[in-house]
Amino acid sequence: MSSANTTTSPAGENEPALLVLSAASGATDAFAFLCLGKVFAGVMTGNLVLVGASVGAGDRDVAPRALTALVGYALGAAGAAVAGHRITPRLLLMAETVLLALAAAGWSLGLGRSLGSQLVLLVAVSLAMGVQARAWGTPTTYFTGTFTGLAGRLAKRAPRRSDRWVAARLAAVVAGAAAGSLTAWCWSPVTGAVAALLCAAALATRLPQYASPQG
Repeated sequence: MSSANTTTSPAGENEPALLVLSAASGATDAFAFLCLGKVFAGVMTGNLVLVGASVGAGDRDVAPRALTALVGYALGAAGAAVAGHRITPRLLLMAETVLLALAAAGWSLGLGRSLGSQLVLLVAVSLAMGVQARAWGTPTTYFTGTFTGLAGRLAKRAPRRSDRWVAARLAAVVAGAAAGSLTAWCWSPVTGAVAALLCAAALATRLPQYASPQG
């Protein structure tokens, strides 16, 4: 249920920010998966599967990383849920950008090469993704439901006018992940900066006056 303070903006008005945030989500997950131990910062279904699979396979390396990401994400979502009706999306996005920038700085300075430092960076990036996921009613960090809905409407030949934006957000996730992975391959120390820069770019777009919390 949305807060009484929440205002509803036309979907197209917020889409530029949502596209950039979707790309930031893809870049953050690419950074977490490629650099921080093959877990996800924003895809919690994947982390739950990784926890179960690691237990079944007796893999002690993945479980602590996946659990750390789950806890960090939960804390970020909880914090945004509590604060979302008091502060604007711009402030939430600023907090997310700072978390991603701190993680990027830590990685560039050599953190993240041991389990302990990886867990610290995972807390930062998963906190950021939890904040992002909770702050906007439109998905920008998880897309299974979005993809399922789009596929179903196309199969029934009943597309919506807004489906072009839905498809664009799906493409933005892929583009963000590609940018993150290419950066990891070409210049690894700045891999974490891709997501932080995308979030900073989202700050330059027009954001609604209040967040639209989910649930």
